[in-house]
Amino acid sequence: MISFPQLTLTQMKIQEYQAREIFKKAGVAVSDGDVASNLEQAKGIAGKFGFPLVLKAQVLVGGRGKAGGVKVVKIPSEFERTFSAIKNLQIKGCAVEHIFIVRAVDIRKEYYLAITIDNARNDVVLIASSEGGVDIEETAQKNPQAIHKFYLQGKKEIDSSRWSQFIGAIFKDLTAQNQGTKIFKALLKVFFKNDCALVEINPYVLDAKGNWLALDAKVNFDDNALFRHPEIMALRDLRAEDPDELEAKKHDLSFVKMEGNIGCIVNGAGLAMATMDIIKLSGGNPANFLDVGGSSNPEKVLNALKIILKNPGVKAILINIFGGITRCDDIANGILQAKGQMTIPVPLVVRLTGTNEKEGVAILKQADINTYSAMREAVNRVVELAKT
Repeated sequence: MISFPQLTLTQMKIQEYQAREIFKKAGVAVSDGDVASNLEQAKGIAGKFGFPLVLKAQVLVGGRGKAGGVKVVKIPSEFERTFSAIKNLQIKGCAVEHIFIVRAVDIRKEYYLAITIDNARNDVVLIASSEGGVDIEETAQKNPQAIHKFYLQGKKEIDSSRWSQFIGAIFKDLTAQNQGTKIFKALLKVFFKNDCALVEINPYVLDAKGNWLALDAKVNFDDNALFRHPEIMALRDLRAEDPDELEAKKHDLSFVKMEGNIGCIVNGAGLAMATMDIIKLSGGNPANFLDVGGSSNPEKVLNALKIILKNPGVKAILINIFGGITRCDDIANGILQAKGQMTIPVPLVVRLTGTNEKEGVAILKQADINTYSAMREAVNRVVELAKT
């Protein structure tokens, strides 16, 4: 997927073959195919569709093609060897449990189509390019003018008064433009009906016979809306999700793992994002986003520290609290509770300000834990400690 729109923090992903079924039900034409988990099933599918075939590893990470997870099989004698080779792959640490087997298509033209959320503009954006295919990310970097965007401007339908310029920049003749409009309308229904964070087809193709087909399917869902969609929740593959993020959800914590070495515990998503920005500007690298929310339950601090300390790369932890509904004394008690129940092998830097700040500072002072009232001072200190 192209990375320039900022997506919502927590999303549920499903496999391509599952997303393909959602597209198919929405009236999007797809290539013939079926999924297999073992060689016997795979041979049955091959017998049904004939050759040439495309075998596609089903993993919830990108880069499967470059890892050898997508192969064209032209003749039956190559099939078993290719299936076994893909089945034995580990792609970015993910085992291949299923392989999607589809009839190969003679492609005349490829396109990229997607709908996602641009958080910076608080709007849904339609994205398209006439240069679709596996290297769409490279196209976005080297030839950004080939990527076109259409913002819904707060609506759930296409504004026809602005549409012709967008669709005409991607599909050159009227027949293709009508087809592009039709497919985007179908994708919009999928997007809003299912509370999606992303729908994507790459590539959407015109084949040699004049058929328009989705040769790939990607759908991500907004985690926060899954309670409305039990049928989608049933598709969730917990094995493919980060265990720390799943653990955080159990404790009502918003947590996303990152690649830095400074653990962050913050109340409020806005403050958490600002904290990570200031850490980066100060020369540090945040190891996570973690929002304890507005609750004053000391248990949340305990659970947050347990999750962060599972990451061996964390060298220091910043607890940054702006007390409103969240009370600073409850956060302080949570820190003491954690210190009494577990070993904290890295330094803690605590910034408390707001509701019951004096009480929280006094509680931590008795435990020989210094606190800061200024965020910049606390960030500078934690960055310094993480470098030692």
